[in-house]
Amino acid sequence: MIGFIGIGIMGSRMAGRLQNAGKKLVVYNRTKSKADPLVARGAEWADTPRQVGEKADIVFSMLANPQAVEAVAYGDDGLLSGLKPGSLWVDSSTINPGKSVELAKAAAEKGIHFLDAPVAGSTAPAEKGELLFFVGGDQKDLETARPLLDIMGKDVHYKGPNGSGTAMKLVNNLMLGQSVAAFSEAVAFGESLGLDKKGVIESLFAGPTAAPVLHFKKQKIIDGDFANADFKVASIYKDLELASEEAYAHNFALPLSNLVKAFYGLIKQQGKGDYDFAEMYDFLKK
Repeated sequence: MIGFIGIGIMGSRMAGRLQNAGKKLVVYNRTKSKADPLVARGAEWADTPRQVGEKADIVFSMLANPQAVEAVAYGDDGLLSGLKPGSLWVDSSTINPGKSVELAKAAAEKGIHFLDAPVAGSTAPAEKGELLFFVGGDQKDLETARPLLDIMGKDVHYKGPNGSGTAMKLVNNLMLGQSVAAFSEAVAFGESLGLDKKGVIESLFAGPTAAPVLHFKKQKIIDGDFANADFKVASIYKDLELASEEAYAHNFALPLSNLVKAFYGLIKQQGKGDYDFAEMYDFLKK
């Protein structure tokens, strides 16, 4: 039995991939209704994270922030109270590396194995099983999890001991946030010069400067469709804040990303935290 905790935008699709591959699931989510489609197709519902741990040998979690992971992990009804010695917890949440190390130590004290395995990719890659996993932890544990990671993703990058996977995810999302902001500014600037928005985007994609991720944002910017989020403003803002905190702890400056983070923060402050982070285009244009 495979456990899955966190049936949100990404978790629902990742769990769906496992279910489509014939894996038996036991699932938990803070809002039960989000898990209803999986339960309707045969997944077992658990009332607490502890119950997931009691029934599963491998548990995946995909949660919004470090606080949500801690809430799931600890306490009498927490996952660590239910997992059996020798079982494996794979956390795909985007949290700070130090927190991943703490969780790994807490798991090890109970004889539980732990991998931090956050992902690169949004809803479309998650649905297609094309995510990229950044993994930190013991390589033997990675080989245990790899067949399941291969169902949900197209590649696995092993980065080193616990905390290395989440560290790489922060590096990845730092560049992601900046890339979408730079693209948004360039398109809005082109329009201010009297150029056609669609034509500006097509020309940018024809040149060497457009990152692959921007192709996923092309239609949203053309249509102005930001309310239907693949990746939320609040999420990229949180990830850039985590990166900023890690940079401070390691005496490293992030002048560019801190400025970009402030822009995402202003968008969130305007009540658009649940919008797609390509909302940056609309923010800069105005």
